[in-house]
Amino acid sequence: MSYRLVIAEKPSVGAAYAKVLGATNRQDGYWEGNGYLVSWCIGHLVELAPPNIYDARYVKWSIADLPILPQKWQYLVSASTKKQFGILQKLMHRADVDSIVNSCDAG
Repeated sequence: MSYRLVIAEKPSVGAAYAKVLGATNRQDGYWEGNGYLVSWCIGHLVELAPPNIYDARYVKWSIADLPILPQKWQYLVSASTKKQFGILQKLMHRADVDSIVNSCDAG
């Protein structure tokens, strides 16, 4: 059986989607059933890396250093969302997931 992974913006929306889609088997961080895996984000799962990650001199930066525009932006998983990020990562890499639906807030 293959699954469609639906990612909601927050747990309450994920629970509502799961109910409508018939995903009734509650797991840690997601619902499963009827050909669906329904999970969610919790706020912002990742955040921009602080300036000192790009260059140690920015541990204490000043107005004269602005703008700080790195060649390549780096992202860090937020400490408060690390567990849910890992759950989503595992779900996305499951061999039986054939599609991913982004149902997060687009605005």
